[in-house]
Order: sequence, then C-alpha cells, then structure tokens
Amino acid sequence: MTTEKREASAGLRLAMDFGPLLVFFLANFLAPGEPKDKIFVATGAFMVATAIAMIFSKLKTGRVSAMQLFSGAMVLVLGGAAIVFHNDVFIKMKPTIYYGLIAAILFFGLATGKPMLKTVLGSSYPGLTERGWTILTRNWAIFFVAAGCLNEAVWRNVETSTWLTFKVFGMIPITLLFAGSQIPMLLRNGMGEKAVEDSPPIPPGN
Repeated sequence: MTTEKREASAGLRLAMDFGPLLVFFLANFLAPGEPKDKIFVATGAFMVATAIAMIFSKLKTGRVSAMQLFSGAMVLVLGGAAIVFHNDVFIKMKPTIYYGLIAAILFFGLATGKPMLKTVLGSSYPGLTERGWTILTRNWAIFFVAAGCLNEAVWRNVETSTWLTFKVFGMIPITLLFAGSQIPMLLRNGMGEKAVEDSPPIPPGN
C-alpha cells in the first residue's frame, strides 16, 4: 500500500522548516541555570522539535523531504554529540557543515551538468527551464557558501545567546529575502506567478 503524497501549504512548510529553530531560541531563553549551560537544554529541545517536525511532515504530507531528513539527521547527531561531550561547538558548527555539504553537492551537480535542485524540488517549480534550474542551483550554492562563512564568523566572535539570536532573527530573514530575490529570474525562465508564490524556499539548515 502506498502513502498518498500531499503538498503542504506555504505556512505549514515555514512552520516545519523554522519551528524547531524558534523552539531552540525560546528554550535557551527560558531555561533555568547558568547561561553557559542553557545551550544544552536548548539543544535537547531542538532535537525533539526537529523529530516532531519530521513526524508531522510525514503525517500531513505523506513524506519527509530529502533535505529535511538530511538536516534532521545532522541535528540529532551533532546535537547528541554536543550534549554527550558537553561541548556547544558541535551544535554551533552544524549550520556551517550543513551549508558546506549542500553547497558541495550543488556545485558537483553543476560540474556534471545535473542541477541537483531539479531532482529535489522539481514538482514545486513546474515550467522552469533547464537554464532556470542551472541558475537557481548556482545561486543557492553561492548563498550556502556565504551563509556557512557568516555562521563561522558569528559564532566564533560573539556570545552564545547572541549567536542564537542571529541564527533565528538573522539567518531566517536573510534566507527568505534571498529566496524572494530569485523570483524575477524564475519568472524569466518559464515559471508562472502562481507557481512562484506557492513554491517553498530552500530550508536554511536549522
């Protein structure tokens, strides 16, 4: 028996992609104890929220996307390492590792003539030409490299609470603005306005 796949609304996609990050931030803000220990409570909450988001995605849409699985696995592995070794570097470097790996995969696809985003998001961008997929893949690859460098610069130079604030209230808007900036290019390369409005941005690697 096959599971029916359903498309999630834009609001539901945002909740599943960014909800765990908000839980991460709130848990760190509300957790009792010393500031240096709050990050580990927040990491545990982040892991639980990520797992719940993946289960919710499966129940509501009939599937968990490849990128959501990849990001979720990294949260669970690196978050677990941060808690076990009581070292917050693991969770702080998670976005950098995620961004770097995704960028490497996208650049590899471009080098081999196979824009990987078409495989992952093809059904969400109907009508987009091959040229459009190539440009979109290139642009997101460059964005992920820049995002990884930015994450490294921030967490190495500020307090944990400031890094967390940047991660939620900095990277989420930056990612959404970048996704929005791609709309003119998408329209020029075969995609209809309604499809653009309904299309999901690439998750930012929570």
